[in-house]
Amino acid sequence: MMHAVRGFFRFAHIDGLISNPAVYASLPKIHRDESRTQGLDRLDLIRFLQVAQTLTVHHGAMAYLLGINALRASEAAAVRIEDYAETLRGHRVLHLVGKGNKPATMPITVPVLRVLEACRGQRTTGQLILRPVSGKPIDRRDAYRMVTRIAKVAGIPRHISPHSLRHAAITNALDAGVPLRDAQILARHADPRTTEHYDRARGNLDRHAVHFLTAYVAGV
Repeated sequence: MMHAVRGFFRFAHIDGLISNPAVYASLPKIHRDESRTQGLDRLDLIRFLQVAQTLTVHHGAMAYLLGINALRASEAAAVRIEDYAETLRGHRVLHLVGKGNKPATMPITVPVLRVLEACRGQRTTGQLILRPVSGKPIDRRDAYRMVTRIAKVAGIPRHISPHSLRHAAITNALDAGVPLRDAQILARHADPRTTEHYDRARGNLDRHAVHFLTAYVAGV
């Protein structure tokens, strides 16, 4: 509510109507322990990826781009064949333009490349993922429908959206022991605190830094 009040007076001030009386109004601090998005655990994600490939090659490509490379729905829908044709330092890479028009480059692992190539077929240019029936390029709404269908066939009872897959990619990377900084790069978050909200094991005492510090100091 305070954000709305401050925003209202800020725009009125910009338009020269009034002096901003809310310029010094402080906002309450809200502590969010973790993301509330319903993601997929490791076994759910594996089943989702396997089922996606049994539907169509387009469903398979969509599932891997969302669930492994942590793309957003609009980003996955916009991937073109030319975007992953380049090899850098021995890695096949995907070039994309993400949120806020920020360019990004990420490696494509062999399983991901395999499903992308299956989706590409004999085509050499154009949008990668197409509507399975009409063959027309998809949009983010098509991505949502594809994810919903995969989840239904996979027998996942709860609501699953494209962001659930992106969420699953980040949380499972953290669960696998990927450092926060590297997970932040995967997620392409500007602030590491955003990535922290995805860490389901932040309270895990086995991973606490005091263990590593104690072992490090004991070796001196």
